[in-house]
Amino acid sequence: MNILLIAPASGHWQHVGQRKYFNGKTFRFSMLSLLAVAAESPPYANLRIIDEQVDEIPWDDSFDLIGITCMTASAPRAYEIADRFRKRCIPVVLGGMHPTFCPKEAGLHADAIVLGEAEGIWSAVVTDARNRCLKRIYCNTHPPTLKGLRHPPRHFLLSEKYGTIHAVQATRGCPNRCDFCSVSAFHKATQRQRPIEEVIAEITNIPSRFFIFIDDNLTADKEYASQLFRALIPLRKRWVTQSTIAIAEDLEFVQLTAKAGCVGIFIGIETFSERNLEAVNKGFNRVEKYREAIATLHSHGIGVEAGIVFGFDHDDPNVFEHTLTMLDKTKIDAAQISIFTPLPGTPRFNSMKNRIIDFDWSHYDFHHAVFQPFNMSAEDLKDGHDWVTHQFYSLGRIMRRTWRYMWRPKGLTTLLFFLSVNLAYYGRVRTWKIRGRNPIYSNKTIARPGDNPVFNRLSNLSQMGLNCR
Repeated sequence: MNILLIAPASGHWQHVGQRKYFNGKTFRFSMLSLLAVAAESPPYANLRIIDEQVDEIPWDDSFDLIGITCMTASAPRAYEIADRFRKRCIPVVLGGMHPTFCPKEAGLHADAIVLGEAEGIWSAVVTDARNRCLKRIYCNTHPPTLKGLRHPPRHFLLSEKYGTIHAVQATRGCPNRCDFCSVSAFHKATQRQRPIEEVIAEITNIPSRFFIFIDDNLTADKEYASQLFRALIPLRKRWVTQSTIAIAEDLEFVQLTAKAGCVGIFIGIETFSERNLEAVNKGFNRVEKYREAIATLHSHGIGVEAGIVFGFDHDDPNVFEHTLTMLDKTKIDAAQISIFTPLPGTPRFNSMKNRIIDFDWSHYDFHHAVFQPFNMSAEDLKDGHDWVTHQFYSLGRIMRRTWRYMWRPKGLTTLLFFLSVNLAYYGRVRTWKIRGRNPIYSNKTIARPGDNPVFNRLSNLSQMGLNCR
């Protein structure tokens, strides 16, 4: 039985991996969702995985089943691919976050939908497809156990096309209830853990010294994380992960994290405004502690990439220059700079429907302003985001950060990793021609809901949300 599993890509990301330079390689490090599906497939399945950032879709080859996973931004492309294969009478199964949150919409383009996680039900999907009796919906009655997970078949990926193919997951989900976060909504603000001995066994078998934990919040359960980190120490590996800023509050825990091999952490700082954090249920981030916390991590040889988001309700045109200044002052090593995006399935999507001005899912990529902000125009939000991105990843700032980085503990030994991230973002700025402008020098009038007749027309479009839970 021939099965094709596809990770669609659209916009700037489609076939980006085929470029010689600035090809997005640094940002490709997982594919773990499709690899997990591949690991769950029956032995008789002949599998092929397509990452559309890297590969061309084999439209004319013969397949018995197509599986497509997608986030919101890639949903239109996923539907396009699905429709094309279905015209050839090849059954298509859609899964991932967006189909889970919008099953009615996704069902218009698929023979079956997998809601939630695929473990425990994918083999049944394949068996039903083989017997030509696919159900419309497949869903676990309870979250699947993470005990006994099969190791992902990484041999399906071309290692030279990825920053690393050695992505590991020790925990799944996050217990925090940030109301804009699709991870929290997908996992219902819970986190589950794999048995530590199974995680260590998988990491031991990784041939590379470097790997990445793709957990959304690896240190949420400090007791579990501590046991895991102690077990990692003898392996002498180096790794990066995601956590909250709260990790720096416990000095002994930071020391253990560093000793276990951690050289970098992605932290969702989001904003330098306490009011914004409280408004989205992320008050556990304390702005006044940022600089001290980041300095603590740096002193133990752990670099910090900050997640920064523009477009919170209390943001105005002054937020962009202030944020850029704070990024410099806190000595952040890298930043993923995004526009606030109300994703389907999150509480924030439902509460903001009357402010959404763009229901083109392909624009829900965190680089488009799809809603009307309270204190600036949508154009100002987009331009300000682009301006900060361009400024932060200017060559001058990258050089200053590099010099500073070299003199930290482990600075020289991890310099290549630090530079690769910064230069990859620089390449994105160059190839995507990101410039923007500082909106405080603009005299544009702020458009508000109720003042702009466009909102009356677009409010009808919010009926699209009826297809999203």
